[in-house]
Amino acid sequence: MSEEASPDPQRRDRPGLIPALGIFSATMLVAGGVIGSGIFRKPGVMAAQVGSPELLLGVWLLAGVVSLLGTLSNAELASMMPRTGGQYVFLQRAYGPFVAFLYGWALFAVIQSGSIAALAYVFAEYTTRLVVLPEASASLASFAFHLPLIGDVAPFKELGIKGLATAVILLLTIVNYLGVRFGGVVQNFFSVAKMSAMVALAIAVAVTPGVGNVTNLTMASSVIHPTGLAWWAAVAAALQGAFWAYDGWHKITYIGGELKSPQRDLPRSLILGILLVTGLYLLMSSVYAYVLPIDEMARSKLVAADVAERCFPGGGRWIAVAVMLSTFGAANAVILTSARVYFSMGEGGMFPAFLGKAHPRFHTPAASLVVQAAWSVLLLFSGTFDTLTDTLIFVSWFFYVANAWAVVVLRRREPEAPRPFKVPWYPFVPVVFVCFGLVYLVLTLGNDVAAYRKAVAAGQPAVLNCALGLALVLSGTPIYFYYRRKTLDA
Repeated sequence: MSEEASPDPQRRDRPGLIPALGIFSATMLVAGGVIGSGIFRKPGVMAAQVGSPELLLGVWLLAGVVSLLGTLSNAELASMMPRTGGQYVFLQRAYGPFVAFLYGWALFAVIQSGSIAALAYVFAEYTTRLVVLPEASASLASFAFHLPLIGDVAPFKELGIKGLATAVILLLTIVNYLGVRFGGVVQNFFSVAKMSAMVALAIAVAVTPGVGNVTNLTMASSVIHPTGLAWWAAVAAALQGAFWAYDGWHKITYIGGELKSPQRDLPRSLILGILLVTGLYLLMSSVYAYVLPIDEMARSKLVAADVAERCFPGGGRWIAVAVMLSTFGAANAVILTSARVYFSMGEGGMFPAFLGKAHPRFHTPAASLVVQAAWSVLLLFSGTFDTLTDTLIFVSWFFYVANAWAVVVLRRREPEAPRPFKVPWYPFVPVVFVCFGLVYLVLTLGNDVAAYRKAVAAGQPAVLNCALGLALVLSGTPIYFYYRRKTLDA
């Protein structure tokens, strides 16, 4: 029998979501949702920040360990509450509906919709390395208008890239509209394909004579030597890139109600997925450092392509295909999982009710998928998705910290609640993650303030990203009280 076994026939006739995914699909959703373009694009920037291959590998390992601590905390909550909505449900139970709503609102307004737009954009951007996409006329491409605090918006600039990205968003939305099994099959294929491409590059480096040198793994930069506070700032900046590449491991919790054995498979898939990703990231980073001296890596815009070119002609085009596979699969994971949060909010009366209704035939959150796609395309054409998602790094980590602390809150408040999976070494694991997250928030805020002051001093337009991110999230407050009152009056 296949993993995607048919559900109870009686459930087919009910307009609700159905448990259809097994442990393999869940693990591929975790790994496929995390691995996007970060491991291909970020190492060069990170190398320029730290100036040491050993420190660079240490940053990737540290980010993986911290992500694992967060994963273990999520695993306990997921086993307690294996419901559609994931972290939205966890935050609601620990802190009440207001905090949970702001989290869901932030996901819809920018975090997840912006991620969908960004992943589809990167897919289309790398497609241009293989084919030429049509573009708008010069007069149309130059049309722009200004948004306060955001900047100039040029909707028709890079029209070919935006058009292909839109097609990707719509295609994947249709795939997931037609059933969670279909979306899961697509996810499995692209997750396996992208991971196979990463392993293939490592094998190519291993079998190609003279392509690398072991001394590159320990040879520090000849020009980049951060010391003192600058060393800590460099590590913090590199960690920001690494965390961006690791981001997304929590999304599997959004579809808890659609796993066949959620109390067992949610914790397992979270842990297996993040361990798989950490192993692949360390493998790729070691391959990069083995082939390219740290100074050469620091000058590279796409490290993976430079490494591939050393192994065989046309390696850069091969890496472009790998990035396309990676971002396509990651976009599918975000589209599949995120719509379940808005479905849960609509079902609970905290978002428009039609978002909480499942398709009677396909048993998917059809309306949530359509609305999510429309908003993601709007963000894509606005060109503001990168700016907006940058402003919410601070807010995203605030919710990560709150979610890990929810383990402690619920252990104290509900000590007898069933917990099929318990965080090992409690309370060490969630407390260490929370402490690290708080330090990271302070460093992020400090870097943001420093960048703001520098821009102001230079007479350039400046935005305090942390403040703007909080403002975007809190803008959902009137919407919360509207639906809260509507729910109480019902």
